[in-house]
Amino acid sequence: MPNGPVFRERPTAILAPEGWPFIAPLAAATAIAAFVHGGIALALGALTLFVVAFFRNPARAVPGDERTVVAPADGRVLCVDDVEDERGRKGLRIGIFLSVFDVHVNRAPLAGRVVSIERGGSRFLAAWDPRGERENVRLAMDLEIADGRRVLVTQITGLVARRIVCHARVGEWIERGARYGLIRFGSRTDVLLPPGSTALVKPGDRVRGGASRIAELEDPG
Repeated sequence: MPNGPVFRERPTAILAPEGWPFIAPLAAATAIAAFVHGGIALALGALTLFVVAFFRNPARAVPGDERTVVAPADGRVLCVDDVEDERGRKGLRIGIFLSVFDVHVNRAPLAGRVVSIERGGSRFLAAWDPRGERENVRLAMDLEIADGRRVLVTQITGLVARRIVCHARVGEWIERGARYGLIRFGSRTDVLLPPGSTALVKPGDRVRGGASRIAELEDPG
């Protein structure tokens, strides 16, 4: 591992801390409603359980070695294609759609140094809308892996997502599979890998963040 600051994985609690501002008032409202109206209490209780499930943060065993790319998020694979991004960088893109029922904590697909973190976009189109790739609110984290190649991980909002959380900082070394942030309430996460990478998934496949192998890097040797 290169010298320099090391990212401290977070969130690590069973529930992501970002969920408590939603869970606590809903739980309180459910308790109050229980003394007033059973039907309302039942509805609020169901909503509370849904929000708790949304912010769940399971521990995962990370498979493979340093060339194994793991899924940066839970969800369904939307696309696997060779692209050129707005910076002119070419590579293998794997896009993952997260429904409101998926775990929304994001993980580093590979180990690397955080070179840059850039926010962009202004819209909240549906995650499966092709325009959302460039127009939606998003956060792109650029990683330089040990051999100098670059990997771009982009968190993209959707119709109901309104906030992207990224705990990593420029200059930090982040381990493969480490939890570094999340997107609140529906989203998409894309990975742009170096040319020559081999995809291990196809559109429609279900993946689990940090636990599913989605690609293998080309051996630089």
